[in-house]
Amino acid sequence: MNEFQLKYGCNPNQKPARIYMADGSDLPVTVLNGRPGYINFLDALNSWQLVKELKEATGTVCAASFKHVSPTSAALGLRLPDRLKRSCFVDKVEGLDDSPLACAYARARGTDRMSSFGDFIALSDRCDLTTARLIKREVSDGVIAPDYDEDALELLRSKKNGAYNIIRIDKDYRCAPIETKTVYGISFEQGHNDLKIDASLLENIVTKNKELPDEAKRDLIVSLITLKYTQSNSVAYAYDGQAIGVGAGQQSRIHCTRLAGNKADTWFLRMHDKVLNLPFRNDLSRADRDNVIDAYINKNEEDVCEDGIWQKYFTQKPEPFTGKEMEDYLSKIQGVSLGSDAFFPFGDNIERAHRSGVTYVAEPGGSVRDDHVIETCDKYGMVMAFTGIRLFHH
Repeated sequence: MNEFQLKYGCNPNQKPARIYMADGSDLPVTVLNGRPGYINFLDALNSWQLVKELKEATGTVCAASFKHVSPTSAALGLRLPDRLKRSCFVDKVEGLDDSPLACAYARARGTDRMSSFGDFIALSDRCDLTTARLIKREVSDGVIAPDYDEDALELLRSKKNGAYNIIRIDKDYRCAPIETKTVYGISFEQGHNDLKIDASLLENIVTKNKELPDEAKRDLIVSLITLKYTQSNSVAYAYDGQAIGVGAGQQSRIHCTRLAGNKADTWFLRMHDKVLNLPFRNDLSRADRDNVIDAYINKNEEDVCEDGIWQKYFTQKPEPFTGKEMEDYLSKIQGVSLGSDAFFPFGDNIERAHRSGVTYVAEPGGSVRDDHVIETCDKYGMVMAFTGIRLFHH
């Protein structure tokens, strides 16, 4: 099949719409179920590149959760600690520990659950039944993978009343070296970004502390490959084999660092005893629980502990989560890795990163204030590598 007709483009008024191969060859994707749209395919093809490269770089199966052409998270298929299982609502999932792919998706979907609501999923390997069971119960637009076990495919086809988008991609497909894009009738052309990201990019350590353990190298690679497919400007925090906070599409880098840092903080705070033991009502959906947990941690518009409100969510009034308790909890976090798609222009980014437990940093370098950024890292004993490469993505 050379082309696939879409219902519409980014918006319903943008018609006609299609995906097609300009050279007349067959598309490397097959729609096994549903009718993916324009944005669905943007998410699918970007997320597939991410997990494909991440597996090649680490040798580990992985998954990504995408929303509006940026990842909410990408994760390796490592077993989840008990607290993380509870935080991701997968502590009672049968067979989870036996499926690295399911572990990868549980991590990716559980990182920023509010942003992942209605996500598009990418799986580096053949989808098994355990992974399909996790996907089936979440609000999601679709999934892309190199293949699917028959029982997994049957289960996924039943999702969304039979309309769930399921895409199979040729795992051996390689795109043309030159890519084009049209904006306002004007064609752009550039070489495809085939830059290989691996540990060799982390050899130029510019801080006094030069101890970069293997786990940190792994997490920095996770961060950098995630950034390669994140709308710029972008910053990503990574820990324990997964991106735990992604700041995408901000005009200011400090805003990226703050946004991603706040998401990383929320990820850690979800594993606090006060959050894990919230007395939720049994009739509350997972999506509602996510909203309530976020409000409980981040003090959003609705105070979920207030009289007259808590009764909608809990069986008994929970104790407030104080700022002092959060600060004390987060102050014990360390060993977090941070990647940036371009250089940090000021040390304020490092100051903010330190507040979220960052110990290891990878960025291109090249700012006129590199000395100040390095000095700020040295103040906290951080390790920073200059990669020498920029990862803008638009």
